[in-house]
Amino acid sequence: MALRAIPIRRAGNRDNLFMGGDRELVMFSGLLAGALVFSAQDTRATVFGIVLWFGALFALRLMAKADPKLRPVYLRHRRYRPYYPARSTPFRNNTPGQGRQYR
Repeated sequence: MALRAIPIRRAGNRDNLFMGGDRELVMFSGLLAGALVFSAQDTRATVFGIVLWFGALFALRLMAKADPKLRPVYLRHRRYRPYYPARSTPFRNNTPGQGRQYR
């Protein structure tokens, strides 16, 4: 009996990128640059906002080229504890507040 092959399409398996960078970070940097340009309404602030936008877009594209899932992996890493004590056993009695000194 032959195995059934199911093709995995690229469109359903692509990373969530926008303009070559992480979607949320690119849109947030655009929002910050736009807020700077429209709130200050000064020539220097406009130039700084445009430079900020293109600089952030360049950096975010480099980050996405290195690893498209960099932001979610970093955010998950930040939730980890700095130290996990080697005391785990099936017979351990877990009490509230146990291990708080390690956070």
